Amino acid sequence: MKNTKVISIGGSIIAPDEPDVELLRKLVNALGRWLAENENGELVLIAGGGGPARAYQAAYRDIEPYIASGTDIPFFKSQDKRDAEDWIGVMATRLNAELLRACFGRLAPFPVVTDPSVAPDNWHGRILVAAGWKPGFSSDNDAVLLAEKYGAKEVINLSNIDYVYDKDPKKNPDAKPLEHISWADFCAMVGDKWVPGMNAPFDPIASKRAAKLGLTVICASGHDIDNLRLILDNGDYRGTTITT
Repeated sequence: MKNTKVISIGGSIIAPDEPDVELLRKLVNALGRWLAENENGELVLIAGGGGPARAYQAAYRDIEPYIASGTDIPFFKSQDKRDAEDWIGVMATRLNAELLRACFGRLAPFPVVTDPSVAPDNWHGRILVAAGWKPGFSSDNDAVLLAEKYGAKEVINLSNIDYVYDKDPKKNPDAKPLEHISWADFCAMVGDKWVPGMNAPFDPIASKRAAKLGLTVICASGHDIDNLRLILDNGDYRGTTITT
């Protein structure tokens, strides 16, 4: 029986501003070793957008008002700005995903999945890499959809935070890390609306679907490679576990 691990790798891990080469080396080595030690193991990796997404979305936000106010050509005004920002973010995830797939070489021979609704039932190799799909949610939601498709019971969500906190630690020095939280409490915390580029531990749309499916999501730091190995091996890890 296959042991499928679904890992959503935040863009802040792959490319906070530009590709983090040293961290990617460590990540590729650690996941390769885990596969070598687990013959029935396979990995589904979903890439986030990171710095490239934020930079290009910011550029569009700066340019769009100037164009919209500086011309009376109708088609300039007909585009949905939120969809435009989302598509820019989606394309950034796809660039990061192609980098990930290339780094894993023959372990990941299948093309990057960009639409989880038509992801392959079976694939050759040990790693399947996926990216963002379409506007309306982040790549976290794609991770949930792929976990559902491949029968995984949990999603490992790697980002630049080690825990989910009860409030924003950047604004509240008394914020407390949460080792466990229910989906009901987590969804109340992050709300139910997706905004392109929003900074949430796990996006609201993905959270609602994960809660409905009864999935477990583990939010942990992608910088702590040893801790990632503990998560993969069901050890005593650092991070926040979100469950029903």
